[in-house]
Amino acid sequence: MKQLSKTKSAYIAGFLDGDGSIYIRLKPNHSYHFGYQIAPNIVFYQSQRNLKYLEQIKTMIGGGYLRKRNDGIVEYVLGDVATMSSLLKQILPYLIFKKKQARLFLKILNQKPKVRTQADFIILAKMIDDLEKLNYSKKRFINSKVVKDSFTRL
Repeated sequence: MKQLSKTKSAYIAGFLDGDGSIYIRLKPNHSYHFGYQIAPNIVFYQSQRNLKYLEQIKTMIGGGYLRKRNDGIVEYVLGDVATMSSLLKQILPYLIFKKKQARLFLKILNQKPKVRTQADFIILAKMIDDLEKLNYSKKRFINSKVVKDSFTRL
């Protein structure tokens, strides 16, 4: 991830505050140790008419990819942990609306490699629940309760 100037950090923070999202999904995946993939993302949204703005942000940050949706929206998606961590650390002082999400997101990313047991994983899933409570997720079905219940069925 590129080192950003204070001006670019503030600009990207404002863009993320207004037209972005910080979230982590738990996805069932039996190839993972505890049966779930932890999928963190930072996404910036814009009308396809304004694609150039997301292209500029992508150039500033480096990494990630652009995805055109069928509803006329384009997304700039970041999923690489190192890039997301570096970005959030650089823009954190300038975030206003998503500062709590960014702090918790970083805490979760830091905690993830330390998970050794099912109990550790459930604690991490509860942290992800807390992050989603700060967001406006309507489609989230996999949460810490679902994870815990799946462990007790084994």
